[in-house]
Amino acid sequence: MDCSNPNCQEWQPTNLGRKLAKFRPWVQTGFLGVWLAPLGRWLHGIPGCVFHCYSCPLSAFACPIGVMANYAALFPVVGEIPYLLIGILLLAGATTGSLICGWACPFGYLQDLLAKIVPWKLSLPSWIGYTRYVVLLGLVLILPAILGFKGIPFEEQVISICRLCPAGAVEAGLPYSVQSVMAHHGWIMSGLKTGILIVFFAAAMVIHRPWCRIFCPLGGLLALFNRFSLFHIRFQPNECVECNLCRSRCSMGVKVDQNVNVTGCIRCLECTKCGALEPAFALPKKTLPITTNVN
Repeated sequence: MDCSNPNCQEWQPTNLGRKLAKFRPWVQTGFLGVWLAPLGRWLHGIPGCVFHCYSCPLSAFACPIGVMANYAALFPVVGEIPYLLIGILLLAGATTGSLICGWACPFGYLQDLLAKIVPWKLSLPSWIGYTRYVVLLGLVLILPAILGFKGIPFEEQVISICRLCPAGAVEAGLPYSVQSVMAHHGWIMSGLKTGILIVFFAAAMVIHRPWCRIFCPLGGLLALFNRFSLFHIRFQPNECVECNLCRSRCSMGVKVDQNVNVTGCIRCLECTKCGALEPAFALPKKTLPITTNVN
């Protein structure tokens, strides 16, 4: 524990935060059974609330980003609105915010596992997370709508979020290509997808959750609810002893003692092992002004 303050001896971890964080890998593994359940294509019309490729051979639900991009391409022509998708995302965001990213998303879990291979990690500036909204607006909404207005269906658009998505490369392109090689038909994944796959694996080993932090449009969308969702993290300034434990435990680089429930947080709850932060499920309470000095 990084501690330069003598009051650090009084630090005691919160029981709830410590217990919940301990079960996180098991919860993530359990959710794999939900998203990778081969329940048939009749569920493919229902969008999930996590980032998971629709084309994965074990996919049970539709990818919400893929559904969003498809409707964006259709909107200029038929004016259809994805009410089911909007309802699912609003419910998930208002209830838990980005807790889904840290506890339920299979693609986030894959990045957590890859991060264990290399012990050291590259740091990223805090502003880098805003690029997720560039992806959301540009590749998921605006570009499909422009090309759709020109009469190009989403599946025929040369540049799209699905063609550039690393989840598609890992969860669909990789298994189908391996299956093709085993059947002596050769590697079927395109050179672009193969390159994305290689870059993704390399990046995920030296940067914690690179897709989640830099590009994920779904994570960025859910994170907008962090300050307002029922589930949130509560900071108690009077309990803070400036031990820096919360910062050292946060793999996303969030300074939670300065600004809690920000869009960069995936709510892994590692920071709640500190006595000044705790998970809560209610309307967020106003906290006292933060008076701690952070060097």
